Amino acid sequence: QVQLAESGGGLVQAGGSLRLSCAASGRTFGAYVMGWFRQAPGKEREFVAAMAWSGGATQYADSVKGRFTISRDIAKNMVFLQMNSPKPEDTAVYYCAATYRGLQVAVGMYDYWGQGTQVTVSS
Repeated sequence: QVQLAESGGGLVQAGGSLRLSCAASGRTFGAYVMGWFRQAPGKEREFVAAMAWSGGATQYADSVKGRFTISRDIAKNMVFLQMNSPKPEDTAVYYCAATYRGLQVAVGMYDYWGQGTQVTVSS
């Protein structure tokens, strides 16, 4: 059973930085794509970034391109989201997710989800 556990959320000032972590366990992830999504109050869950575990291809939402970076540590089975220059509109619960269907941006294409970690960006 795949398990994903996020950590690293908290309160950050606009223009600062924050790194989210996702610990993945339960299987070998070589064929998987790992994604980050977020959900703000009253809004639908939306795609943030994704990375192929093997090869490292990435994809980003336009709203975070150039500010956020997704990365992975294969040896530790961990995925990260480095958030630089966050804005108040980045405030949301951030979720780690996994899919074996290739680089995907749709929520419905991901099979496994973590519990989420709250990120609050103050102005």
